[in-house]
Amino acid sequence: MTVLPGYPFDSHWYVHAGPPGDRRAPHRLRQHYLDEGSGPPVLFVHGNPTWSYLWRRPVLALRDRFRCIAPDHIGMGLSDKPADDRYTFTLASRIDDLDALTDHLITSQGVPDRGWTLVMHDWGGPIGMGWARRHPERVSRLVVLNTAAFPNPHGARPRPALRIPFRVLRDTRLGGRLFLRHNAFARLATLPPFGVRRPLPRAVRAAYLTPYHQPGGRLAVQRFVQDIPLGPGDPAWPLLCRISDSLSRFAHVPMLIGWGRHDPVFDPAFLRQWRERFPNARVCAFQRAGHLVVEDAGDDLLIALRRFLSE
Repeated sequence: MTVLPGYPFDSHWYVHAGPPGDRRAPHRLRQHYLDEGSGPPVLFVHGNPTWSYLWRRPVLALRDRFRCIAPDHIGMGLSDKPADDRYTFTLASRIDDLDALTDHLITSQGVPDRGWTLVMHDWGGPIGMGWARRHPERVSRLVVLNTAAFPNPHGARPRPALRIPFRVLRDTRLGGRLFLRHNAFARLATLPPFGVRRPLPRAVRAAYLTPYHQPGGRLAVQRFVQDIPLGPGDPAWPLLCRISDSLSRFAHVPMLIGWGRHDPVFDPAFLRQWRERFPNARVCAFQRAGHLVVEDAGDDLLIALRRFLSE
């Protein structure tokens, strides 16, 4: 495996047995996660096509005072990479996985069942808030980083500049070649101006791409894009709407919004939506950061995050 710079962590594994009698998940699937430090739990939820490597610097900055938990979604990072006949790549499945993992940590690994901070990026927003909707009593703080947990504020279609690329990526045949043969989505997501504003160090970019070197390891990246709910005809749409409707339950919960201003997908309209729903949130907008705000904002984000969690 490629060296993973800045990722000096022990690996932990949780085994998902799959629903009883579900032919799509007849085999046990291992989910990889980080479990570093001690203290109040901080749950980091990544999106697509990143993995727990995204959280390496926040985990290092917080593990002296907090218990930092960062899972890799099934099919991503160091977790197992099943085919379609072994796993259902849907928003609901992702939430179920996170629910099972956190229940395991609470019941068997000594993590408290209250006082969780939830940190979300990209697709981690719907997944994380879907989990929070099931367990609002567990959540004491929310950290939002270039994500959403509500329908696209631009309506049922992507913005004009994104419509053709998005249509290509959703196409099973053409998008499949780009995803599975060329790993195009992950490669572009780690380059300026799509994912970052400044080029990542070569070794860091290589680490992001490491789990997806083989075509068989790229299926989850494609399925994530295909599962994005844009309107009522998409399977994940009803669940996304329920998650969106539940956000008002968390109006009293302290929130930090860390936002990269130059995100080609999660643009200012998404940030405005968060601010309207959570007018008391603390907002740190980083003018020189893009979608991977954790990378571009660097120490400035870490300082804001540590200060927020320590108050």
